[in-house]
Amino acid sequence: MLRFLVLLYVVLLTLGLPMAVAQGQAPLVVEGGDSIAEYRRMLRESNPGELWIARGEQLYHQARGPNQVSLGACDLGLGPGVLEGAFAALPRYFEDAGRVQDLESRLVYCMVTLQGFDPDRLAEQAFSTGEQESDLEAMTVYVASRSNGMALSVQMEHPRELEMYRIGEGLFHRRAGPLDLSCATCHTTEGRRIRLQGLMNINDSLQVREVMASWPTYRVSQGTVRTLQHRMWDCHWQMRLPDVDYGSDATVALILFLTEQGRGGVIDVPSIRR
Repeated sequence: MLRFLVLLYVVLLTLGLPMAVAQGQAPLVVEGGDSIAEYRRMLRESNPGELWIARGEQLYHQARGPNQVSLGACDLGLGPGVLEGAFAALPRYFEDAGRVQDLESRLVYCMVTLQGFDPDRLAEQAFSTGEQESDLEAMTVYVASRSNGMALSVQMEHPRELEMYRIGEGLFHRRAGPLDLSCATCHTTEGRRIRLQGLMNINDSLQVREVMASWPTYRVSQGTVRTLQHRMWDCHWQMRLPDVDYGSDATVALILFLTEQGRGGVIDVPSIRR
């Protein structure tokens, strides 16, 4: 029902664009002809992703799972229950888990250890589909939003963090699969697009900061919030590589590498994309 209402809202707002022209108002063209940016700005004023934040907040603080407890005792790196600023410093190494975790893999860890959820079941339901909405996507954007206005600032102090950074850098540049592609194939050249979506150039620090500080994002074409774990999975799929596991070391390493490249970017989530 939530997805239907949001999609209806987006359709009605979009219909307002041609209606404005029909009523004699100025067409939506911004300087440089970037009407796509103007379209995003208009949607952003009443971002449907805010509904996912509200749902995520309810889920995060609700007693759930076999153990019927909330995630109030979950330590996201700044101490149990501390959400403000936690996302800005992730991924990071967690002693209790013995690995570097991003926000999503850390949420799964807490849902398993505190609430008693089945990790395999959580992974199966990590991304929203046409039939069901993802609790993890909602909670991820909620927690991330508690760092809005703060700068991306991963620690990069623990040896495992440095190791994962190097792995992520290697994965970013490694060509693989039947198309012989890498992340760098699309993200090291200026002005490239996939359909209407512009692609960031990793060599432009301003672009990287803006992009990395704007995820999770609301995807208009999919009618839901999407996270960086979904972005990693989708990029692997577009390169025709085998499905990458949710919360795997490979995805976390890539996210750590990209987040470090975006250091200093001011978090503002959820953004909005096609």
